Amino acid sequence: MTFTAPAAFTTRPTLEGRFGMSASTHWLATASAQAVLERGGNAFDAAVAGAFVLHVVEPHLNGPGGDMTGVFATAEDPSSPQILMGQGPAPAAATIEHYRGEGLDMVPGAGALAAAVPGSVDAWLALLEDHGTWELAEVLAYAIDYAENGHPVLARVAGTIERVQELFTDHWPTSAQLWMPDGRIPEPGEIIVNPAYAEVLRRLIAAGDSAAAGEGEDARAARIRAARTEWKTGFVAEAIAEFVRTPHRHSTGGDHAGVITVADMAGFDAGYETPVTIDFRGYEIAKIGPWGQGPALLQALTILDGFDDDRLDPSTEIGAHTILEALKLAMADRDAYYGDAAVDLDWLLSDEYAASRRDLIADTASAEFRPGPNRAGEAPTFTPPLVPEGADREELSRAGIGEPTVQKNGVNNGDTCHIDVVDRWGNIISATPSGGWLQSSPIVPELGFCLGTRLQMTWLDADSPSALTPGKRPRTTLTPTLISQNGQPIIALGSPGGDQQEQWQLLMILRMLVGGYAPQEAIDAPALHTTALAGSFWPRTWVPAGAVVEDRLGEDVIAGLIERGHAVTRAGDWELGRLSCVTREPTTGTLAAAANPRGAQGYAAGR
Repeated sequence: MTFTAPAAFTTRPTLEGRFGMSASTHWLATASAQAVLERGGNAFDAAVAGAFVLHVVEPHLNGPGGDMTGVFATAEDPSSPQILMGQGPAPAAATIEHYRGEGLDMVPGAGALAAAVPGSVDAWLALLEDHGTWELAEVLAYAIDYAENGHPVLARVAGTIERVQELFTDHWPTSAQLWMPDGRIPEPGEIIVNPAYAEVLRRLIAAGDSAAAGEGEDARAARIRAARTEWKTGFVAEAIAEFVRTPHRHSTGGDHAGVITVADMAGFDAGYETPVTIDFRGYEIAKIGPWGQGPALLQALTILDGFDDDRLDPSTEIGAHTILEALKLAMADRDAYYGDAAVDLDWLLSDEYAASRRDLIADTASAEFRPGPNRAGEAPTFTPPLVPEGADREELSRAGIGEPTVQKNGVNNGDTCHIDVVDRWGNIISATPSGGWLQSSPIVPELGFCLGTRLQMTWLDADSPSALTPGKRPRTTLTPTLISQNGQPIIALGSPGGDQQEQWQLLMILRMLVGGYAPQEAIDAPALHTTALAGSFWPRTWVPAGAVVEDRLGEDVIAGLIERGHAVTRAGDWELGRLSCVTREPTTGTLAAAANPRGAQGYAAGR
């Protein structure tokens, strides 16, 4: 069937061509990735180049000290998609006992105690080593140029710095030195530089050049491998370990030293995993495993698959209601079961279990937290503390938009990046880098970046499947999607947005696969999500029956949701969703791309 027809107007066309397509959350990253394709690089060369540019031009959304996950397929083996795993684990000294001993009952939202081992850089370099074709120096040239010679600062970067300026000047002087030159906040559009990070990248290239000479694939791979070793065991690891030993302000209001060491950095290797997949309406949907929230989207799709198509249209009252209720059930299972350990996904993704969950969806909104029973019929052993922080429900719901980190008063909205690339040979990748935001922790001055905060997704409760545990990965929210049909990848998509990533992607998937929307139509369509979940980010809020909607959903639909009992927050006309995607039609080789218009920042390019 076809869903409610989208508006005739879309903010931009769905790009189409046969050569190559790139899409990301910043036009400079998209342009850099596309430039690599134009010069003969493949999709993986292009994605790596774009990702390092994102470190520079979106420092409020990601950084080298953060993490990433990706999902990709190669032209040589299209029927075997792979996960690019760039999520570092908790350091060896990151124990519940240590954090409790610091007077904490929750992992802070900012500061070095919230830092997992940085995984993003090693993951991108692993991808380049194993599946790319370009030399490291060629790929990093784009990021080095923007870091050394400057780029126009985004208004949102300047706004983020303004919101945390007192934190910087009072407690994080190294961050103030980099982001507030001459003691002032940069003006939107002002050219800013980060020479320290440019030097980091040059030193990684030099480490590779010193390790291997000559031409050929073996020499190229050896140079990249040497750069990875230098990152994990050399000057970068040493600078991080030394810097975090000095206590600094955390989001909880106290001063603490970090615990990450050179040994922690050296012990991490990014790599590849087999994705978790389901079949939905003749398509194979591939996601990261339950050490992230990826299977929650698969659970929601499995629940929704049992409804008629008219219940799957997000633009109608009954469709929006059904989708919100399915998401609440899937997210409750995420919070009760998921973690970097054994998770019975065969049960959670089974038709039998989905049918039992589907039966719980009534005509009115549920305000309960309802994880399902395990295979033996037993309730989960862990229930996260559900604390609706603050008295104002609307403000609380808005705090759930994006990824809260730290501000003087403890709250600040950060977010994430995203990039998708497909080339003319059929290589395709979707990746979501995040963490290491400029507001995450103090800048390590000789490196020009700070650490991430992914450990805030763990619990200081040993009974939790995502308890803080040395060597275990925190349950990340970073989770792009790859969709295949008949063994051929056809859509790579993703979105920033923390707990909303799966939710906004679900809307796009339903609109494209069931409703017949073109990619740009699906991205432009009004979005919504639930906040009736245990927030993944400090201070980990929960809004019973909470639903956030774009006003463009329409007065009748919004009124109907309120009548059904949803605690609705209006977000404005163009505020939710940061989606982008690339697509490929295997029989004709036609490629397409689309990107989010909200915020006037994301762009697609291609031909």
